[in-house]
Amino acid sequence: MPVHYELGARPDAEHVVLITLDRPEARNACDLEHFHQLAQAWKRFGDDDDAWVAIFTGVGRSYMSGADLKTYVPEITALAKELKDGTVTSVKGYSLSDGTDAVLRGSKIYKPIIAAINGPCVAGGMEMLGGVDIRIAAEHATFGVLEPARGLFAGGGTTVRLPRQIPFAHAMEFLLCADLIDAPQAHAMGLLNAVVPEGDLLDTAFAYARRITRNAPLAVQATKRSVLEGLKVDMREAYRNEARISREVFATEDAKEGPRAFAEKREPRWSGS
Repeated sequence: MPVHYELGARPDAEHVVLITLDRPEARNACDLEHFHQLAQAWKRFGDDDDAWVAIFTGVGRSYMSGADLKTYVPEITALAKELKDGTVTSVKGYSLSDGTDAVLRGSKIYKPIIAAINGPCVAGGMEMLGGVDIRIAAEHATFGVLEPARGLFAGGGTTVRLPRQIPFAHAMEFLLCADLIDAPQAHAMGLLNAVVPEGDLLDTAFAYARRITRNAPLAVQATKRSVLEGLKVDMREAYRNEARISREVFATEDAKEGPRAFAEKREPRWSGS
């Protein structure tokens, strides 16, 4: 399978799912089938009660380089008029929403997602990174919003999310210059949590996952939900939304058992689907 879904890939991480994009012959660029499979993997993660945290990576030294320019882009551009008119919703049986779902645009998955970036993270890879919570990169990884250099537009969420996630000047450098940026510079710009030697990449990602899964899933998912929903509104409404989520959490039977019992509960409540 081009996209692997492994729950409990390590014995000390039973609630961690490892999602791996496996298309090295195209440097992990995605065609219609691969976007579909990746979208389905995220849906499966959202619906999987046993999966509390996801780690996404690619095979070898390929991470995720977006749409396959030789197949996907020609197939989509051939339907430019129909897409503009809204008269087409699928291509060769694949939903057009697969592309945006695959890169987590507008995602409502409230479970934490970790990126283990082992190669070029460009185009769709950068789009997806905007929907990821923790970002770990190997020292050789590179980053870039390269669409403008190719006469394309990054429409998978990057122009919206990146300026909200890193300082404005750094975001505009990414978006307007279309440069390829190395991992240490991306870390200095605030895009990454850590840069590690290649051999330590997955170990570091799983270490972050274990730090998260030792906490109560209900509290973790409520926290991420409050953050994501709060980013969509002004601060006054974000505070109201936070209060609503707090009331929902403490109205559960788990919370009624008392603070200690609530904190120790290990069953997830939101699937994020």
